[in-house]
Parts: sequence; structure tokens; C-alpha cells
Amino acid sequence: MVSQATAKAEPRAPLTKERVLQAAVDLADRGGIEALSMRKLGQELGVDAMALYRHVRNKEDILDGLVDAILDEIVPVPSDGDWKMALRPQVMNARRVMLRHPWAPRVLEDQRNVSPTMLAYVESVLAKLAAGGFSIEMAHHAIHVMGSRILGFNQDLFEEAAASGPGPQDDAILAGMMADRFPRITDLAQSVSHQGVLGACDDDVEFEFGLDLILDGLERRR
Repeated sequence: MVSQATAKAEPRAPLTKERVLQAAVDLADRGGIEALSMRKLGQELGVDAMALYRHVRNKEDILDGLVDAILDEIVPVPSDGDWKMALRPQVMNARRVMLRHPWAPRVLEDQRNVSPTMLAYVESVLAKLAAGGFSIEMAHHAIHVMGSRILGFNQDLFEEAAASGPGPQDDAILAGMMADRFPRITDLAQSVSHQGVLGACDDDVEFEFGLDLILDGLERRR
């Protein structure tokens, strides 16, 4: 049994902004960004919520810090002259970070403040394009074309159906109803589905296909 004297000899680690942000990441990983509040964050750290205000101004300040924390997790890839060989793995590194933190894309999209960390990340992408011979005008186009992919995520046209959605029998009925009115969509759904008729596509496969398509197109226009 730990004595009271021993417990006093092991002081709690001092509260810092880094600890606050790491706790915020852990909390969001477990419960989504909706789970993040000053009160819950205080509970996570074992302190009163008011103690947090010595390190962060408010929740918006925390969200800005989360953006920087996520960007810091993306492993940079040095440019060796081949812009595609440098940019592609960096984007895929970003993709892995987004999959590790499913709440991150939403936070990145919603944030209005552009931090030095974000600017540095975009600068690294522009540097790879410049090293590959892109003019600043073409690099500007490339940033727009790639959009959120340079941060490792994309916005899908259709959200996947919930796990409690229609079952295989309902899918078959729906496919039959669609075949008459939308024959090409039905053919497409049946041919590209990775999990059966009208099933969900493999997001990683589609992400990489889209990324390669963009990179190849930029190479032709370089």
C-alpha cells in the first residue's frame, strides 16, 4: 500500500499547454470532437477547468492547437528532385494521420485561423512543386486541384450507409428498382463495389486512385 508520504513525494507533472493539447487529442480520439469541452478536459487532466485558462484562452484556442498538433504528426518527406516521389508519400503520411484521428478533417475544415504551422506545411508542398519545375502559377493551380488531399483526406460525394442500414435482401430489391431507371449507375455500383451489390467502395483505394490521377495530370501540365 502506497503511504501518504510516498504519494506526496511523487508530485503531479506540471500542467503545460502541451499536456493540455495532448489530453485534448486523446479525448477527441475516444469520443469525437463533440466530447471535447473545458470541463471534460479538466477532468481528463485531474484539474479544475479554470486551471486550463492559464494555458489556453478558450475552446477555440484549443482547436487551433489541435490543428498544429495534427500537422506535427505528418512525417515530412525530403525532396530529392522527383516531385511526385516526394509529394505522394507525404500525402499518404497525412492520410494515415487522418485515419488515426477521424475527427481531424472536420476540425481542419472548420478552423478560420491560419497558424504558422499550417503555413509551413503548405510551404513544404509548394517547395516540392517548385523543385519539380512548376511555375508559381502552376503550383497555385496544383494546390487548388489537390485541395484537402494534401492534408490526407477528401470529401466524398456520398456518405457510407450506417451499419444499421438496409441488409443484403433490401440491397437486392433496391438494385432491381434502380436498374430500370438508372441502368448505368446500377452497372457501376455492381462492378466497382468491393463488398457486393451496392456495397461501400474501399476508401483507401479510391483515395490513392484520385491522388495518382491528380499527380499524373499535373506532370503532363508541368
